[in-house]
Formats: sequence, C-alpha cells, structure tokens
Amino acid sequence: MIFQDFNQMIPLIEQISSNFTSQTLECSLNSHTIIIVRSGYISISAQDQEPVVCTQGFACHPQYGPYYIQVPKTKEVEYVVITYRVFPEDSVWTLNGPLSTISEFKIHYMVDELIRTSHEIQTSSDEEAAMHQVRKRLMLERILFIYLNDSRIGQEKKFTDHSMEEILSYINEHYMVKLTLPMLARRAGISEGHYTVLFKKHTGTTMTNYLHHIRIEKAKTMFLQTDLLAKEIAQKVGFNDYFHFSKIFKKTTGYSPTSFKEAETNI
Repeated sequence: MIFQDFNQMIPLIEQISSNFTSQTLECSLNSHTIIIVRSGYISISAQDQEPVVCTQGFACHPQYGPYYIQVPKTKEVEYVVITYRVFPEDSVWTLNGPLSTISEFKIHYMVDELIRTSHEIQTSSDEEAAMHQVRKRLMLERILFIYLNDSRIGQEKKFTDHSMEEILSYINEHYMVKLTLPMLARRAGISEGHYTVLFKKHTGTTMTNYLHHIRIEKAKTMFLQTDLLAKEIAQKVGFNDYFHFSKIFKKTTGYSPTSFKEAETNI
C-alpha cells in the first residue's frame, strides 16, 4: 500500500549528509531515513536481521533501528544519509529495506542539488529560504517516487505465481505457529506493503483472513475426528487466545465451537 500511503502525506527533509565511513544510525521515533550509495557498496544490518549488501538505496524505518552501516576496508565508498519526517505525523509510512532504480543518474543529480541547496539556505533571506525548502521537499518526493516505482517494477518481475504458491504452501504447512506479515514478507524478499498488495491480488483476500480460514477448517476437522476440548484445538491450530478463536470460529461458521461440536454429533 506504499503509493496509497504516499498520496496522503508530505515528506520534509530534516538533515542530509555525505558519509565515507562506517557508523550506527539511531532512528528517532518520528523520523525516517533513506540511504543513497554514490560509489562503492555498503553493508546494512538492523537488530535481529541479517546484513544486506547495498549498492543503490536503502530505507530505514524507526521501528527496526538502530541500523549498522559497514564500509569495506579496502574500498572507497560514498553514501548520502537523508533524514526526513512525514506529515501529518500520524501518517502510515512503512517503507523499509533495499531500494533499486534504473534512474541512478537522476537520483544522484537531485542529491547533489539537495546538498547544494542545504548550504544556500544558511545564507539566504527568509523568502529565499522558504523557496529552497519547497524545492528540497519536491526533490525528496521525486527521489522517493523513483525508488518506489522502480523497486515495485523490479519486485513484480521477480515475484512470480510460483513464488506465491510457495508462500501459500508455507502458510498451509505452518498454520499452527505464529505467522506475521513482516516475517512472511521477509521470507518472500519484498516489502510488507508490496507483499500485502500481491497477496490479495493472488488470493482475493488478506493474509489474516486467509490464515484464519485455514485454521478454522483445520479446527472443524479436529472437532469431527478427535475428542479434544475446544481450548486444546484452539491451541493446536494456532490460536493462543481461546476467546479470539471462538469469535473467529463463530464468524466463519455461524456456530460457537461448542455448538458446532454438538450439531455435528447429533447428525
């Protein structure tokens, strides 16, 4: 849902800097960061995540920080760090992870302009400073648009029907354990927003509804074939909260778990 999110918000640059050495990026709660590699490559990792080699762009989300940027010891590297906020402040903005583009020349040109403009603002009149701020915002929007669009196109080329079948097979085999959107998106190698869109496109429903459907069908089978208690069945199909299981079961079948068991027994 990235483009839908982008349509509702305004990104404003807080800080931009050129960097040549390794560092740790601390992410404040309300700020996002985009890293743009100008030359060479860097390795980026976050808490509980494997390092990713980055040659173009990388989006850092405050939820997953801090981020550790490692520069190769034998290579000269330059990368730019842009920190920005999104407004309104309660806007949903889930951009995170590697970004790719076929328009690196455009990106680098705008980065040069952003750095130059940032220096000019310090010596400008109030009117000129306001003009430069608007220009910076428009360039940041353009950079984000290019990365979003080009990354989306690249992901769609990589993400085939076979890939979705593998994901659905994985969910069907592991429905009884905790499955989350971030976990499955990382497994698929795409962003959470793009995963959500492609999942619904291929299945006609959301991941949560799909998972609930599988779990309830498995529960119905257990009610018919075993003498397990409803609470035991709830846990076996992946519901740690029995009341949540009961609510979803009734919404799906029209019966409470107990009523379903009684109705099937009396047939």
